[in-house]
Amino acid sequence: MLEKIVIANRGEIALRILRACKELGIKTVAVHSTADRELKHVLMADETVCIGPAPSVKSYLNIPALISAAEITGADAIHPGYGFLSENADFAEQVERSGFVFIGPKADTIRLMGDKVSAINAMKKTGVPCVPGSDGSLGDDMDKNRQIANRIGYPIIVKASGGGGGRGMRVVRSDKDLETSIKMTRAEAKAAFNNDMVYMEKYLENPRHIEIQVLADGQGQAIYLAERDCSMQRRHQKVVEEAPAPGITPEQRKFIGDRCAKACIDINYRGAGTFEFLFENGEFYFIEMNTRIQVEHPVTEMITGVDLIKEQLRIASGLPLSIKQEDVEVTGHAIECRINAEDANTFLPSPGKITRFHSPGGFGVRWESHIYSGYTVPPHYDSMIGKLITYGETRAVAIARMKNALAELIIDGIKTNVDLQLRIMNDENFDKGGTNIHYLEKKLGLQET
Repeated sequence: MLEKIVIANRGEIALRILRACKELGIKTVAVHSTADRELKHVLMADETVCIGPAPSVKSYLNIPALISAAEITGADAIHPGYGFLSENADFAEQVERSGFVFIGPKADTIRLMGDKVSAINAMKKTGVPCVPGSDGSLGDDMDKNRQIANRIGYPIIVKASGGGGGRGMRVVRSDKDLETSIKMTRAEAKAAFNNDMVYMEKYLENPRHIEIQVLADGQGQAIYLAERDCSMQRRHQKVVEEAPAPGITPEQRKFIGDRCAKACIDINYRGAGTFEFLFENGEFYFIEMNTRIQVEHPVTEMITGVDLIKEQLRIASGLPLSIKQEDVEVTGHAIECRINAEDANTFLPSPGKITRFHSPGGFGVRWESHIYSGYTVPPHYDSMIGKLITYGETRAVAIARMKNALAELIIDGIKTNVDLQLRIMNDENFDKGGTNIHYLEKKLGLQET
């Protein structure tokens, strides 16, 4: 087992990693910016290292500072969490070249799956179903691009090959808009990702967002841990997640899960990962793979009893998977609400000091957060300040517990989206289950991007 790791992240995921390390007897090094000296995991870690000023480009995205923190503390490995450098192949490569273990896939795997075009091509070879598309990046020949679009059939969506987070994509409904859309997406992709490669896919009108959690040990073993429904989104950002997905049959779960596990073996995947799909009319269509732990991993843990962070740490230590596919049992239902420091009407961030805080409790309630009374939410980072997860033997029980938990949650001094989450929990269509990825935007009256 690893003896000491650097937690190269902040907030609730850093605290989650620290707790798992403590259970396994692994010592922890908390790196932090000057704005994050009072974070809970920093106060609890065995050692701390300040890696730079508040802007993330000078701290949490500063590769030399992170590797130096591992060197001066004598750490064995670096856990990137999610966001920041978690899917940066260059970071993974430099970590391992410096003699440390990167707690995640190999750099080549991150590169393969980080580029949407190469990821889709790899998945087609392994038998994972994909959205009909251009089968590669688009060139400058617009006549050829129009032929591709007509072969796929409008509407289509132009996407940045290196995109993510809802950026670098445009829906096109006719030939007349195709050239402008491709040029605009290229320009946006170049500015956001320093990669102007774009490709084309069939645009599904009313799909759901279903994802499959996988674990692979890089030693020829891989399993899937059921699916999550992440369709409740605003501007391509997830708001509510749940597991298992309403309406997905055991046969459908096995069909897509087996293919995801096989794909992990075929690409020699190592660690935790998530295959993301659009799901429409009973069919799965691969869109991307996240080569890291997900924000929404707790709902999978609640229905399977598998600690995904501890499995990551075991795999990084060179151990084989501790469970087999036949050991995975799906029991009950879990829902996660992301709690953000933001205005529920304008969605603008709301940093500031938390003057009063009370976390909810009770049977089947899990609160994942780094905040506390007196904590000041800085303006420099993502607005998510916590995740509220409820579990029940049925989906109805999980929803009822979530309503109670949201009503109990007190965060004063800043604005939060708790009221929005209560609106969602009380929505009759959410209650039925199976809403598509556009539902929340339409409910809120927001213009689709």
